[in-house]
Amino acid sequence: MLGHSILKIAREKTLVQYKLFNIREYAENRRCVDDRPYGGGPGMVMKPEPIFNTIEAIERETDARYKKILLTPQGERFSQSIARELARESHLMLICGHYEGFDDRVRAGLDAKELSIGDYVLSGGEIPAMVVIDAVVRLIPGVLGDLDSTASESFSDGMLEYPQYTRPAEYKGMKVPPVLMSGDHQKIKDWKRSRALERTSEKRPDLLNKT
Repeated sequence: MLGHSILKIAREKTLVQYKLFNIREYAENRRCVDDRPYGGGPGMVMKPEPIFNTIEAIERETDARYKKILLTPQGERFSQSIARELARESHLMLICGHYEGFDDRVRAGLDAKELSIGDYVLSGGEIPAMVVIDAVVRLIPGVLGDLDSTASESFSDGMLEYPQYTRPAEYKGMKVPPVLMSGDHQKIKDWKRSRALERTSEKRPDLLNKT
């Protein structure tokens, strides 16, 4: 995914760099980066040593300080506002858990922001990491050709986006709203605002309750 679409364009423009690190390469025992939990229970827990070793090596080798993100179901719900916040960071480090997650000393020992992409459990943090990367990179200035592209998208102002139409003006008896072809910019702006409010009220009323 990093080699396609907007993420690829951002890299080609040298607006962003991606680098993947395998914690096994920094573990004292590369064959054992997780273990059974103390106190019993199902599954395996990621050991703290390989994670800390990896982070310390990265910061030492790159001579940079990173905003660290733990991808975990217990984290704060990821949102567009958080994506905007992260897009202002110069260095991000996304740390992916797996199976039963991290030894809790990883949370205690790192100054990291914990993020979740939803109230469900995945096998690992790789997919959530890609969600965060995609949402953040497109907000970096210069990545998208149109500066207004991100300003009118869903969640940008706390609401869902208004309905979008393109050619043809009529398809299978369904017509584009005449106001969008009127050329009256104020009427079009008012229509977009009212339709965004209407759609949000219908599909995501919880968003309106936050404003």
